[in-house]
Amino acid sequence: MPVTDPISDMLTRIRNANIARKDQADVPLSKSKEQIARILKREGFLRDYQVIREGIQGVIRLSLKYGPHKEKGITGLKRISKPGLRVYVNKDEIPRIFGGLALVILSTNKGIVTGDEARKQRLGGEVLCYVW
Repeated sequence: MPVTDPISDMLTRIRNANIARKDQADVPLSKSKEQIARILKREGFLRDYQVIREGIQGVIRLSLKYGPHKEKGITGLKRISKPGLRVYVNKDEIPRIFGGLALVILSTNKGIVTGDEARKQRLGGEVLCYVW
């Protein structure tokens, strides 16, 4: 069955693996999902990620991060802009979630960036998701 919202599928796979305390989650490969994985690793939500180019599409193997007592590195993920309802913001409307503690991921004309990077570069775009 084809997936109509690949980013939502990625977030759901991460959420499910996190709830089950799995060490890894595999996600079908795409450029946008690879950029999101890069941001999540850089911001400390993932331990690492690996791109495996096998078969027709390939996969991204995400290594989830846990604390010393198996505390979740990602406590929440929320998809904002969906195929049926796109959410766009300009450079002055980029949201701050939980007082700036949550990560806002945007798709801009300069690529997929965090909310802080978009503010610094004075870019607006589509709000993809929140991660905390």
